[in-house]
Amino acid sequence: MIYLFIHQNFPGQYRHLARKLADEPGNTVYFITQPNDNEMVGVRKISYPKDARGALNCHPYAVDIDRAIYLGARVADVCRGLRDQGVRPDLVVGHSGWGETLFVKDVFPDVPLLANFEFYYHGRGADVGFDPEFTSIFNNPSRLRARNATNLLAFEAADWGHAATRWQQSLYPPEMRPRISVIHEGVDTDVARPDANVSFQPPGLDHALTRNDEVVTYVARNLEPYRGFHTFMRALPPLLRRRRRLRVLIVGADGVSYGAPPAPGSTFRQQMLEELGRSTDLARVHFLGLVDYGTYLRVLQVSSVHVYLTYPFVLSWSFLEAMACGCVVVGSATAPVLEVLRDGVNGLAVDFFSPQAVAARIEEVLNHRNRMQALRDAARATAVGQYDLRRVQLPRWQALFADLIAGRRPRGDGLAP
Repeated sequence: MIYLFIHQNFPGQYRHLARKLADEPGNTVYFITQPNDNEMVGVRKISYPKDARGALNCHPYAVDIDRAIYLGARVADVCRGLRDQGVRPDLVVGHSGWGETLFVKDVFPDVPLLANFEFYYHGRGADVGFDPEFTSIFNNPSRLRARNATNLLAFEAADWGHAATRWQQSLYPPEMRPRISVIHEGVDTDVARPDANVSFQPPGLDHALTRNDEVVTYVARNLEPYRGFHTFMRALPPLLRRRRRLRVLIVGADGVSYGAPPAPGSTFRQQMLEELGRSTDLARVHFLGLVDYGTYLRVLQVSSVHVYLTYPFVLSWSFLEAMACGCVVVGSATAPVLEVLRDGVNGLAVDFFSPQAVAARIEEVLNHRNRMQALRDAARATAVGQYDLRRVQLPRWQALFADLIAGRRPRGDGLAP
């Protein structure tokens, strides 16, 4: 079989799938992406240039669709190059959000196209307007309506779609949902797993932390409001005052993945540190930045309590990987977190906006660590039973692929766990 994946940030959500298919004898895997340093054995990576045109001379509402068309045309050019070399994929799988899949069917009209429909924008009821403290760059409902043009065009140009959670699927118009399967990318729970003997030594600390220490962890690609960084930081001062043994490990960069940026020349981390001032014992708060995957797993494995906060938005991989590592997760009572986390069963739910509630939940865990083993076990069982890569999700992906390649109609969201 010949598989063609498309994602501007190789390998994106398709890391596990591309590797699995490339490892199978008889398969050829191509991957169209924008330039980056990531590589994968057995995958033929083809890069196309990023959009470097700068400011566009069009209506502000049309900027997003213009850039989507630009990227879609670039990807189509790469597809034509493959076609001219005699390459005809059996299946194309790609992310629709940036327009990359818009014109694939014009090059390969008879090849099934499966597109990732990750997020349909709403003026209210999801991320926009959720947090009154931070104004969204998308707080104009007319601009959001225009922004969804890429979603709608990409849907018409695809044979089928997939979304990682039921909530993300539910954001799409009712007429679209039956053609979007709910299927998560999967978590490698053989790698992301508990380790009772783990140790981790943060830079600047003269000793390693173990599971016997009090360790609070927080992970995000970037430290920003969308992932509740401000609420988490505001929960720390009383915790650090009351618990002299407590250490806080924070993984994440100072950029912006979602929403409006901070004030020019600043970062959200700097803003929070300035707000908290001397009330926070920074000697026990370790900002680790971006770390390699092995270090990231050790941070989760050494955790006494892991905090995951998010606007109603796309669910982070780190949330499920923390559960796979047997963390006690204090998670925000927001969608789609509550699709996975059951309060008091496999984690603890908390008000996103309440630093006091976050601090209280953390102390609840630290004060009753022996009683929390049941939550750890249940979190691990959820990750293994519903999201395990090899035993649960890959068979679902393979069934979906087989249906599309054979010209059969998949079962829609019946593929969901």
